Amino acid sequence: MSNELLQALKLIKQKEWIDLTHTFGPDSPHFAAFAAAEFKTLFTHDDGFFAQSFTFPGQYGTHLDAPIHFVREARYLDELGLKELVLPLVVIDKSKEAAADADYSLSVADIEAFEAEHGEIEAGSFVALRTDWSKRWPSQERFENKDSDGNNHAPGWSMEALEFLFRQRGVKAIGHETFDTDSAADYTKNGALLAEYYVLERDTYQVELLKNLDLVPAKGAVIFNIVPKAERASGFPVRSFAILP
Repeated sequence: MSNELLQALKLIKQKEWIDLTHTFGPDSPHFAAFAAAEFKTLFTHDDGFFAQSFTFPGQYGTHLDAPIHFVREARYLDELGLKELVLPLVVIDKSKEAAADADYSLSVADIEAFEAEHGEIEAGSFVALRTDWSKRWPSQERFENKDSDGNNHAPGWSMEALEFLFRQRGVKAIGHETFDTDSAADYTKNGALLAEYYVLERDTYQVELLKNLDLVPAKGAVIFNIVPKAERASGFPVRSFAILP
């Protein structure tokens, strides 16, 4: 016997699944203010079983930021609803622009050009910014991309683009391949991560350090952001993946 749900599962199992998540460890790129992860062996098979302990910040590897990460009295990770974590996926490709200008910020004009080609971005979507920055993994140095004065250079989202997506298009969440929402140049100019605060202030989440966005179409895929349910967590490593249409 079968039912509608099992038929749907059979259908999606026939589709192509793309892992959007970096494998991370003690030597993986991470936000400079955090210590590197520690993986320790607690017991070996000689003790009867293999067990480990893991020490790392919540914002480590490909990870999900909950609203509380930046916004006081906002939701913690464990308060996010399951259906919020599975969304239609839109991928805006700015990899060529980021290759030419490491400080590139997505603009409203970029979004309008995307929609002219692919159609309007639907409300409730997860919008990912493809820059191919993930191809710099696993080099901390290449992720930070410092100049001779020690300033980082990495692409990101402009405030105007995010305001357009959330206010005009009603998107649900966003993701990107870099450490931060803001471009490094905008962070240097503003002295704060204004774009990241803006996203989390919308009472939603974002996913950072995504990979393989180059394997996902502009529209039509679905993203799953499967994250442990840590109590009162501001964020946690996530297993993000896409199912292609």
